[in-house]
Amino acid sequence: MRVLKIDASSPYRQLIGVGGVGTGSFFALEGNRTLGRNESRLGHLLDVRDYCKLHIVIHYVARLLGAKASGAPFHVVPIARVGDDAAGRQVVKEMSDTGIDVTCVRTLPGHPTLFSVCFQYPDGAGGNITTSNSAAAALCATDVDGLVEMMNSEGRRVIALAVPEVSLEVRHQFLRAATDAGAFRVASFVPAEIEPAKRSGMFNSLDLVSLNDEEAGELVGCPFSPDNPEVFVEKCQELLRGALPGLRMVVSAGKQGAYGMTADLWNHCPAPDVQVASTAGAGDSLLGGVIATLAAGVPFLRDSVENKTRSIGTALDFGVWLASFKCLSPHTIHPSACIDSLADFARGREWSFSPEIEGRLTRSM
Repeated sequence: MRVLKIDASSPYRQLIGVGGVGTGSFFALEGNRTLGRNESRLGHLLDVRDYCKLHIVIHYVARLLGAKASGAPFHVVPIARVGDDAAGRQVVKEMSDTGIDVTCVRTLPGHPTLFSVCFQYPDGAGGNITTSNSAAAALCATDVDGLVEMMNSEGRRVIALAVPEVSLEVRHQFLRAATDAGAFRVASFVPAEIEPAKRSGMFNSLDLVSLNDEEAGELVGCPFSPDNPEVFVEKCQELLRGALPGLRMVVSAGKQGAYGMTADLWNHCPAPDVQVASTAGAGDSLLGGVIATLAAGVPFLRDSVENKTRSIGTALDFGVWLASFKCLSPHTIHPSACIDSLADFARGREWSFSPEIEGRLTRSM
């Protein structure tokens, strides 16, 4: 199996992440009428494996870079909490099997592993109920104290990842530690977190943020319109040029693909057409693909807006194609996703990896 090559010249050698780790179930409800307060309704329990955000993102990073728990060639270390239950033991095993170092995933007795029950109506709308008393929710600021030493260990160049399903306070503390260590700081948010994250200054502690179009619209005060995306892009770049000049943005827009932006440059990568099994987890897989390719030294964006080569040549391109491939699976982590399956997927649509990405591929040891 091929992976992205990590060696002494690679920009980053380690990822340390904070976020939720857990699992869930999906129900397909009968009837489109909204559930009533006192209603019971039948639903079909779907054969879908659901995972939480931190697990999804770091799974792809570990798989694409050939990570090993020993730390070579790339080291992935989640800081997380799970319950003393079957679900917690299962997700820890799955992470370990992918080459993720789980020594900082602690078991917390008396709290269940983070769990969501997701429900979907026949028309595609839906929602979820998530445990508020989970082990993930009990992760506190003191759990990330001392991470500066870990980030500086062995001279590794570090990516620090902060994603939802643990508190904003913990994630902000983690990003402060990452700033002190000089790490490359990456985050994502859910819509309700955008305004409090802005007020607290979290965006000033980031080098890369990944948002969907709703979240980005909340951040910049301008809704995304697929009919006139340039207006939205300009609003994003106004924010970057003014308050956040060092920040890179990835904005996913569903079937429209995704936009990558800096203060001076932007690219749009359209999403290839696929027969969608589920979009759940697509945004997290996009972020995982972007992080993995940046770690291997792939450029974030092209120098021009349009890609005329039908080649996947940037971190943004790679993330979009990985997210589209994920949508072929009903699970939030596509079990077959890897460099080779993604290359086959692109080849079937008459696309290919650019020579620059091909030159960064090697066989997993």
